[in-house]
Amino acid sequence: MLTSEITWMADPALFSIGSKEIRWYSMAFVIGFAVGYKIVERMWKREDINQKWLDPLLYYTLIGTLVGSRLGHCLFYDPGHYLAHPVEILKVWEGGLASHGGVLGIIIAIYLYSKRVSHKSMLWTFDKLVTPTGLVAALIRLGNLMNHEIYGHPTDLPWGFRFIENLHAWKQGMEPVFTQPCHPTQLYEAACYLIIFSLCMWLYFKKDAWKKEGLIFGIFMICLFTSRFLIEFLKNNQETFEEGMILNMGQLLSIPFILAGIFFVCKALGLSEKRQKKK
Repeated sequence: MLTSEITWMADPALFSIGSKEIRWYSMAFVIGFAVGYKIVERMWKREDINQKWLDPLLYYTLIGTLVGSRLGHCLFYDPGHYLAHPVEILKVWEGGLASHGGVLGIIIAIYLYSKRVSHKSMLWTFDKLVTPTGLVAALIRLGNLMNHEIYGHPTDLPWGFRFIENLHAWKQGMEPVFTQPCHPTQLYEAACYLIIFSLCMWLYFKKDAWKKEGLIFGIFMICLFTSRFLIEFLKNNQETFEEGMILNMGQLLSIPFILAGIFFVCKALGLSEKRQKKK
């Protein structure tokens, strides 16, 4: 039987300022949004879009991501607790962000952005916004890796990781208690998201797929949430209520996004064919 030699001892904190830790996870968010902004800025110049629309897109997206991710975690995974203690919803520093909630938050934010700022269709914006999103998602999963969280079932594959279970106690000076070798599903997802990022960049900058409104967005949705759906089979459940479920909450929430992606791809290709026939 193959055994793992990978014992993951990473400190979640990049550095500390007094009693406050600056974590790798937080830096992943910051770096991801900074690089994403630069990529979208290139799109703005490529299409000669009004520069006044650029900064508001960052603000709307950032707020939508953070608020949606936090509310998604609270309401999808433990609604009873958070509805009974609503003040704890604000305690983002204690952890708990859900990517599906983040997507819903971004959808609402882009709806408001489209109505108040660009006066363009939401799909016009989403085709640009999702192009760098795969990179942001990959960096966030690497942040999860540094936090010793969201890992998979035990495995005897040679790349299984032994994560620290008593992370808080270890940070306080206790001896670490390690898991069995587990699937490093954070790395699986990060790899998938980097491939999706490369695909979307290729579609936008090499194939001019943005001219078929909704195509890049649809492909992104299909690829990202299909990979998430499949990797969930290897991941530990995040909440006890998921025990015994055929599909866990992450998978159930992924299905509507996959279907939406298929719809937008079909719509984009259908509209493109109609335009070619008219010509």
